Amino acid sequence: MKLLPLVLLFAVLTHYTYAQETENNAVKDSLYISEVEERKEPLKILHAEPLYIDLIRDLGARKGEREWNIGLGLTDNSKYDEYLALVEYEWAPADRLGLEIELPFSLHYPINGNDSAPGNKLNSIKLAGQYTFYVSDKQKISMAFGYIQEFELTAFNSFGKEPLFEGNVYNPFFIAAKRLGSNFHTLLYTGPAISHHFSNGTLKTSWQVNSNIHYMISGTRNFLGIEFNKEFNQGDFDMTIRPQLRLDVADKLLIGIVTGIQ
Repeated sequence: MKLLPLVLLFAVLTHYTYAQETENNAVKDSLYISEVEERKEPLKILHAEPLYIDLIRDLGARKGEREWNIGLGLTDNSKYDEYLALVEYEWAPADRLGLEIELPFSLHYPINGNDSAPGNKLNSIKLAGQYTFYVSDKQKISMAFGYIQEFELTAFNSFGKEPLFEGNVYNPFFIAAKRLGSNFHTLLYTGPAISHHFSNGTLKTSWQVNSNIHYMISGTRNFLGIEFNKEFNQGDFDMTIRPQLRLDVADKLLIGIVTGIQ
């Protein structure tokens, strides 16, 4: 396997509509579990959310929750450097329903005199929804289904020369998550990604199977974890392993760090 020099930083600005109360760890093993689950209606189980394949909203989202995510990344290729950035806003207009809009950017800079770097672009406009249809307090399990609609855009230097939209990506998905005890969290995220290219009308389908395990430190929102991002594409199989950690640096600010091994 080779180590991809890819690092993503996620700054998460969160706002919750329920009161945040300080409790003693002797009463609750984890303050964060208490903060999320102390409100009984509607039932919500705390699950650690992966950082690379992040969810549209928390599983079992409660009406009024909302969150800003900002992501920065760097990939060092042999001929050019790729800088990634994304801005997304997610919110819950109703209990257990999450919506999201995301704007991912990619900027490319040639190195060593190379002049063949791809054009800079706003990759797409992504609209998504997710509904949690099953929550079990006894089993500490949540399940959800959702859909992402991605409108792919042309590079900035091609505006006016080529059609603004290059294609669509249709991505229905299913999520199942389980918490093991108070600290360990597992999650499965899977579904097809169907790419529709307008230039030739072709459809290309790949299957994503993403799994992860996280350890959340008692009494905090900090965790350590690892994602296994797998893709099946017309007989080919690719997997990227992404170690990660999340740090709670302020009341409404979380920072996550992700790297990739392929």
